[in-house]
Amino acid sequence: QVQLVESGGGLVQPGGSLRLSCAASGKIISRVGMAWYRQAPGKEREWVATMSIDGTTYYTDSVKGRFTFSRDSAKNTIYLQMNRLKPADTAVYYCNTKPSWGQGTQVTVSS
Repeated sequence: QVQLVESGGGLVQPGGSLRLSCAASGKIISRVGMAWYRQAPGKEREWVATMSIDGTTYYTDSVKGRFTFSRDSAKNTIYLQMNRLKPADTAVYYCNTKPSWGQGTQVTVSS
């Protein structure tokens, strides 16, 4: 059973940056597809980004050019670098490798 633990969320002003981490155990991240999702208050969970086994990344349109998905195989950890954050990015962010989810980390973008 894979376990995923997110960290790195917090409160940031618009235009600021955060880096989320997701440490995995029970599965080698470089051998599976990994993804980030988010859920804003009152909204359904939405897909944010995916990294395939070969390292190719895909992003939802609203974060392209601002967010970067990376991984550190030695640490079995994935990251989501989020730059030029907007209030619309406020959400709980989850990492995912099917069928497992982390507990989520809150990101709040507000002045």
